[in-house]
This record gives sequence, structure tokens and C-alpha cells, in this order.
Amino acid sequence: MAKYCHSCSMPLDSPEVRGPSEIYCKYCTDEAGELKPKEHVRRGIAMWLSSWQEGLTEDQALKRAEHFMLAMPAWAED
Repeated sequence: MAKYCHSCSMPLDSPEVRGPSEIYCKYCTDEAGELKPKEHVRRGIAMWLSSWQEGLTEDQALKRAEHFMLAMPAWAED
């Protein structure tokens, strides 16, 4: 089993965050384990970034999320 989500990098150590897929968290997949659309994941990552980076605008958070996603296996080829 993967140790982190291949879409957003969330640790998959706890059952609470694991989804039906072995390589993605429950936030990045639907009930069938299929990866959610890139824009949905991007917005989720941007929200996470904004939660701990004070003063980050929405536009900055979305740009940083886009850059972050380039390093993730699920989005590396997009």
C-alpha cells in the first residue's frame, strides 16, 4: 500500500483518510475509488495551503497548488 496519496500527498497511515483506492486518499477519490477532477483536487490543496499560510490570497494558493501538483504522480503528466 502507498504511504501517501499520489494525488495530494496526504499520509495514508490512518484508515480515516484512506479511500477505496490503495494509492489515493478519500478526499481525492469518489466512492468507486476513481480520481476526482484535477480542479477539485487543486481547490482542496489550495484550501489546505491557505489554512496554514497567513496572508495567502486565493489566487496565490491556487497557483501554489498547481505547482505542488506537478510533483504528484497522479498529475505529473498533465
